[in-house]
Amino acid sequence: MHSTNLLLEEPIRMVSILEPSKPNFFPAMTKIVGTLGPKSRSVEAISACLKAGMSVARFDFSWGDAAYHQETLENLKLAIKATKKLCAVMLDTVGPELQVVNKSEVTISLEENESVVLTPHKGQEASSKLLPINFSGLAKALKPGDTIFVGQYLFTGSETTSVWLEVSEVQGDDVVCVIKNSATLAGSLFTLHCSQIHIDLPTLSDEDKDVMKKWGAPNKIDFLSLSYTRHAEDVRQAREYLSKLGDLSQTLIFAKIENVEGLNHFDEILEEADGIILSRGNLGIDLPPEKVFLFQKSALHKCNMAGKPAVVTRVVDSMTDNLRPTRAEATDVANAVLDGSDAILLGAETLRGLYPVETISTVGRICAEAEKVFNQDLYFKRTVKYVGEPMTHLESIASSAVRAAIKVKASVIICFTSSGRAARLIAKYRPTMPVLSVVIPRLKTNQLKWSFTGAFEARQSLIVRGLFPMLADPRHPAESTSTTNESVLKVALDHGKASGVIKSHDRVVVCQKVGDSSVVKIIELDD
Repeated sequence: MHSTNLLLEEPIRMVSILEPSKPNFFPAMTKIVGTLGPKSRSVEAISACLKAGMSVARFDFSWGDAAYHQETLENLKLAIKATKKLCAVMLDTVGPELQVVNKSEVTISLEENESVVLTPHKGQEASSKLLPINFSGLAKALKPGDTIFVGQYLFTGSETTSVWLEVSEVQGDDVVCVIKNSATLAGSLFTLHCSQIHIDLPTLSDEDKDVMKKWGAPNKIDFLSLSYTRHAEDVRQAREYLSKLGDLSQTLIFAKIENVEGLNHFDEILEEADGIILSRGNLGIDLPPEKVFLFQKSALHKCNMAGKPAVVTRVVDSMTDNLRPTRAEATDVANAVLDGSDAILLGAETLRGLYPVETISTVGRICAEAEKVFNQDLYFKRTVKYVGEPMTHLESIASSAVRAAIKVKASVIICFTSSGRAARLIAKYRPTMPVLSVVIPRLKTNQLKWSFTGAFEARQSLIVRGLFPMLADPRHPAESTSTTNESVLKVALDHGKASGVIKSHDRVVVCQKVGDSSVVKIIELDD
């Protein structure tokens, strides 16, 4: 594992830390995934979230039905039109998630050293003595001494809202536990996590498949967040199922690593998946506390070198109820950026939190500050060394574009692409300036009708650090004459100027295809 040295080794005036940050058109290079729910599903609330910096909207199907999420999605579409800000859609599967069933939503008080029984749900009411669960095979997986955690949106770290149980005995299908800390469980959804225990349930359940078919396919979702990914085979099975749903053949699969089983198979999962989500809520329970940072740094390094987006979760839990993050959380967000994450995923903070917009805005500001001291030079050299020689043609072009942009202090890199791959490769080298990805739509046919592709590719770059897409006019093909290339470039430059990213006399690096050749050129703008 390599360390990332900050650009803070030279002495700096401490007073300069207090100087206000200059506002940028792009709030941060690091992207923010926001989970939409009760506190963030109106058109007004979503519009405010988009303006604050949310670029991917996550729909969590562990609660709420398809009709509820559809209504939220329709509001998202209206908000996108109103704000003119592009936003991608992520469907988060439930997976083999164990839950306590509390239909009456009664508040449950659990006292330290008392006993509580976990039993398969057969219509019983939840109480301080009995917790009905949604899985009948739990007793077969556990033995005395095993550890179980129960909490709303799982173990927050607050010992008053989540509980730690120790198995004392197994009686048939029932599991008798000793309560290790006093806690109050409130709400309808409590997640149950068995530390380092294999649960014999499929990663992609029949319910998940149903949601993907009836909700995901009609809505052409951009990302599938595959909860509780434990093996590369889980990703392969999900991809095989997606390929059967015509409209989802382009959907990218992000493997959510949530337990030690996924950690043990991380390398093979990374090879198979399109991206990784480090779900630190569950994983933080499965791992000893002193090992969490080590997994984060190692996993992010592997994702960076593979050029695959990495998303970190559970960074500002306290902002669910508070307007400011704790000092530790603010530092945690910055460290996630410095470690190499592409995006920060907000769950309960935006779904049911009191301050969804302020949370997005705060996280964005912290990310922007951390990006200023990200040691790009060291990162670039490390990545080039990792890739080795001979480089592929595309990799060589991408690294050359970034090197040139840094040498000439370009304000932006403009990349023409049809698949999005070239732009993602440029972003892999973490340039210090934004990459405008001009996605050129491609015309395709299924023998019955013609259609343009490109919208998927544009939206899917919204989870990659430093990548900002714009969809070009489909009348301009990706590989074309110099005349049409120049006209598309003018549109891209005008867009950059209008948005304040490009100014007079700025230098811009352009990466494009001319005929069969890939070209990197530097242009200097006039007045």
